Amino acid sequence: MPNIKPISDLRNYNKVLSDVGVGEPVFLTKNGRGRYALVDIIDYEKTQATIKLLGELNKGRKSGEEQGSLSPEDVKAHFDKKEYV
Repeated sequence: MPNIKPISDLRNYNKVLSDVGVGEPVFLTKNGRGRYALVDIIDYEKTQATIKLLGELNKGRKSGEEQGSLSPEDVKAHFDKKEYV
């Protein structure tokens, strides 16, 4: 169940911050409407990494649509030619 609190509860911010946990954000409302979300730094970093990954995947998808894609055989041939240490 979401942890929703009015922003006025920030007067006692230690209590609000103690309610924030990994996978358990605290949502703050202002005038009865959602306004802010407090998340654990681990959740924030995961979200940022996911956004970055999705951006890179989207670039690859667009590149494949515009320039065409390689067959599995072409990829294998490319990596077989490379010398790896």
